Amino acid sequence: MRLRALLETDALGLRLLGGEDELDRTVRGVMTTDLRDPSRYLSGGELVLTGLAWRRDAGDSEPFVRILAGAGVAGLAAGEAELGDIPADLVEACVQHRLPLFAVNETVAFATITEHVVRQVSGERAGDLAAVVDRHRRLMTSGPAGGGPEVVLDLLTSDLDLRAWVLSPTGRQIAGAGAPLAGQLGAVLAGHHLAATRTGRRGPYRAAVAGTTYSLFPIRNTGRGAVPAARDVRESVLSDWLLAVEADASDWPAARLDLLQGVTQLIAVERDRRDAARTVRRRLAQEVLELVQAGAAPAEIAARLRVAAPVLLPGLGVAPQWQVVVARVDWTAGETTGPAGVPGDVAGGPVAQALLEEILVDPAVSGPDSADRIAVAHTGEEAIALVPLPAVPALLPETVGHPTDNADNTDNADDTVGAPQDPALHADALLASVREPLSAGLADDGRLTLGVSAAVHSAEGLRGALEEARHARRVAAARPGRVCAAGHHELASHVLLLPFVPDDVRRAFTARLLDPLRDYDRRHRAELIETLEAFLDCDGSWTRCAARLHLHVNTLRYRVGRIEQLTGRDLSRLEDKLDFFLALRMS
Repeated sequence: MRLRALLETDALGLRLLGGEDELDRTVRGVMTTDLRDPSRYLSGGELVLTGLAWRRDAGDSEPFVRILAGAGVAGLAAGEAELGDIPADLVEACVQHRLPLFAVNETVAFATITEHVVRQVSGERAGDLAAVVDRHRRLMTSGPAGGGPEVVLDLLTSDLDLRAWVLSPTGRQIAGAGAPLAGQLGAVLAGHHLAATRTGRRGPYRAAVAGTTYSLFPIRNTGRGAVPAARDVRESVLSDWLLAVEADASDWPAARLDLLQGVTQLIAVERDRRDAARTVRRRLAQEVLELVQAGAAPAEIAARLRVAAPVLLPGLGVAPQWQVVVARVDWTAGETTGPAGVPGDVAGGPVAQALLEEILVDPAVSGPDSADRIAVAHTGEEAIALVPLPAVPALLPETVGHPTDNADNTDNADDTVGAPQDPALHADALLASVREPLSAGLADDGRLTLGVSAAVHSAEGLRGALEEARHARRVAAARPGRVCAAGHHELASHVLLLPFVPDDVRRAFTARLLDPLRDYDRRHRAELIETLEAFLDCDGSWTRCAARLHLHVNTLRYRVGRIEQLTGRDLSRLEDKLDFFLALRMS
């Protein structure tokens, strides 16, 4: 179809702002984005829809339009809902680069334009997509009647004889047509997808598993829930969904490939809607986290929890328990598929936040909205999840104190028949469900560490749970492997016993470790205490710690060596690191 036909369709609410001589351009697809640089998602011929969230000032318009023109897009349509009138600098940039520019009336949803374009383009290219597009509005509507991605996948099966599933980056089935994927097949396919994405190849990716060939199509999250201005594949690789089709797409004609790309666009709209719905839960988690970290009164924290409970556990008539999970994603120097080649170019906090929201979903639960009861905030480089747990009757005596942190402990499975099920999260179970696929996405330069607290029953225990989860994550960080986790039970001999240690013993322990450093700092202004705190906070990473302190690595090594010399401890040993950490916490 041509741009002129869109302008002539009154229902789309398009108003031409420039580029009248270019209205005969052919539209081959549609893309919605608020990224400052969406070039890697463009193949040419698209009508680009944007809400202008990428624009901070007038200087942003020309680079954005230059990127679109260089990618060969057909035109740009900007929504008026965000800023009202379309900025003059954007109009001028489009004139400069001969890019047709449309204004979209604030009463018209981008989904309406997407539906119309996909319907017209697919009708011209491949008639077998028409039935999918006819049901697009059901995909967009809310509530049970909407059907979600299953509507599109069912039509792929009935009309095109294609079996397909929407999978999360951990391999959890979000939607599917017919029977669910068997066993660990979802995780295996997700691992293939993540590994291929890290190589920088364009999808679809071909994967052969147990004699069956699958084609894996990336579902790019390019709406308002996307990572802004993604420059590096590592910023989104651990959060993008994928469409797995039981077929070999390598010999498909272009029309059929375009058909599946259109389907991924429809599903991406659903993904964006789901992510937008998470905004409320993220804000609740952030508010509670800030109160906890600021040492607010338990009554104030409890009030925020009462607000959060109905949102996270709708219909629950009793006060829940709460758990805290802390996650951190670290990238190291090395080869990378993106233009950013040094640590620090990829912010770990938002990546860990999106990933933790997926990890904490019960892998046995399918559907795009199954994460509605998880609230995750991020601060600095770590993500912190506030997980509500329904209150359950007391466990039987023989089951108390024996949680399933060990995923291999199945010998006594029959002993708990009839006992109330422990709803708490356990580190080993989380680790087992995500280690294989996420290791492929982390490749050789990424690392994920998780820490899980015990369940607490009141606001008074939430601060301790946060510290407990952070301590557990540090224990996980000391272990080898790309994906590591530790639970609160592994801290029983250290953190959980601290409140019962006599004050004079605590003071003596702290003085023995830290007084030599304080004395040295007073005499030489060497900042050894500050160096020690930063070194532990960076999990012993020389490069990250040096960057945080604005020091040369050799200077940092000298300071750490002086710390070890003055205290007789070895900061390469986990035990000594934990002793220093606890001493700093108690001081």
